Amino acid sequence: MTIGYEFIMELHAKIGKPYVIGDVPQGYRRVIPIVGGTFKGPELKGDVLPGGADWNLKRPDGTGELYARYTIQEKDGTMISVLNQGAISLTSDIIERQRSGEIIDPSEYYVRTTPSFEVSTDSRLNWLNHSTFIGTKSKHPQGGVLLHFYRIV
Repeated sequence: MTIGYEFIMELHAKIGKPYVIGDVPQGYRRVIPIVGGTFKGPELKGDVLPGGADWNLKRPDGTGELYARYTIQEKDGTMISVLNQGAISLTSDIIERQRSGEIIDPSEYYVRTTPSFEVSTDSRLNWLNHSTFIGTKSKHPQGGVLLHFYRIV
């Protein structure tokens, strides 16, 4: 059996000012609101709806955990629920460069996600309910985050 992947979409999520919860038993918690955005791919195109968030955690070992939940709307009106979880490993050098405003090439650090989607079973996009996905995350040059999602085939 051979495993491959196919590109399904690029998603630009605009984000709001983080809510800092602070130190919790698992690490340092922030909630980063998702306030809008857009997505596009070979079979998908539409808007990221406001109202979601990433419950971001920086663990004591320096690893970041992302847990984002939000809704996107396809151009035909189809609503898609997104749950995107992942791991981020940044060196102190990368963190400092990011804080200074530099856009860091994603090849310089580790960040991978495992998105899942929920869509109405009578939608032409029902295949989203029955597939496994992987993703990458980076900063968007115009602010927010840039995600690329791939379907495992």
